[in-house]
Amino acid sequence: MRLKDKVVVVTGGAQGLGRIFCEGLAQEGAKVIVADILSTERTVNNILAAGGEAIGAHVDVSDDKSIAAMSALALKTWGTIDILVNNAAIYSSLTFKSFLEIDCDEWDAVMRVNVRGCFQAAKGVVPIMKKQQSGKIINICSGAFYDGVPMFLHYVSSKGAVLGLTRALARELGDDNICVNAISPGLTESEGVSDHEQFSGPSTDHIVGMRAIKRRENPEDLLGALIFLSSDESSFVTGQSLLVDGGSAMN
Repeated sequence: MRLKDKVVVVTGGAQGLGRIFCEGLAQEGAKVIVADILSTERTVNNILAAGGEAIGAHVDVSDDKSIAAMSALALKTWGTIDILVNNAAIYSSLTFKSFLEIDCDEWDAVMRVNVRGCFQAAKGVVPIMKKQQSGKIINICSGAFYDGVPMFLHYVSSKGAVLGLTRALARELGDDNICVNAISPGLTESEGVSDHEQFSGPSTDHIVGMRAIKRRENPEDLLGALIFLSSDESSFVTGQSLLVDGGSAMN
């Protein structure tokens, strides 16, 4: 119970990595706000059935009013927000293509959710963290940024921006005892990834071959890093990106 009674917001918590994050944090004693533009019912019900505490919030991370309503709900229910996990992102719905084929609307949609969403969610919860002079923000980056994955320019660029945001925000919030870090997963067999041939099956065997630990990555492989960065054990760690990819990229 390393996160007992900590109040955690996980954006994009309805499915995929976000759902596993919510359930894993709840198992460590956290009270979880499952924030998503999709229905949060499954994630919330899974946590409640396991004896944890969770509430759902319909949240568009690119809308300040939506984020403010979520923060108000958290304060009304549990009185604070201790941890923000910026997980919401556009990823599995994208297709590999030359950057010449990416139109501006698609580019802007990826940047709006993947980058601006982190920025806006942080703006929504940091005043609460400043008031209590403590907090943790964990941004989900990607090993794709370190590898410079081709034919995926908008996504890779967005995750590079998230890493820059992480480092600059860590400097800005250090005096308020707020730690800001990132987790960079490798290609992970989440439900969204498994549903798309371009991200799973034999076409991705070369990715496994690049790893020091040669197996496919599961969502549960990320929980140790997430819980560590959410807990008091990492209170002197900030501005860092922890690669969890089986030793594919090494920085």
